[in-house]
Formats: sequence, structure tokens, C-alpha cells
Amino acid sequence: MPSGDFDQDGIARSLNQSASTLQRRLRSEGTTYQGLLDATRRDLALEHLRHGRHSLADVAFVLGFTDHGNFTRAFRRWTGKTPRQFLS
Repeated sequence: MPSGDFDQDGIARSLNQSASTLQRRLRSEGTTYQGLLDATRRDLALEHLRHGRHSLADVAFVLGFTDHGNFTRAFRRWTGKTPRQFLS
């Protein structure tokens, strides 16, 4: 994720399908690309923070956030807590 190579078009290409086909298939499963990306980032964030091996800045970077503030806002949206509150 830090490389930023996880956009919808790139994922669709890697699956040998068009972006519109990927969207249609995800919609038929009741989800969206953004929904899956968000859920994946949330799950990885929780896992990284539970293990405590990385700083918050490192976790934000690994998950592809441009800065710590964006990560903190997303984490609060996911959990109702900031990453620091989650750790304490």
C-alpha cells in the first residue's frame, strides 16, 4: 500500500478484467472497491496496533495514508477512537 499501486484500475487489470466489470461484480456481492479498501486498511491498522511493533506514523505509511492526520481521522471513523486512545 505505501507505493500507492492499489487503485481500482490496477486491481482490475491484475484480475484481467475491466474496472466496470470489477465494479459490477463487487456490487453484486454488496460491496464496493472503496468499501473493501477501507475494511482492509481498518483490519491491518488494528492488527499492527495490537502487535505494537510499529509507530503510528509507520502504520499510517504502510496503509497508504499521506499523513498521520488522515490516518487518525479514518481510524476514528472506523473505531470511534483515535489510535492513541485505542492503544491505552
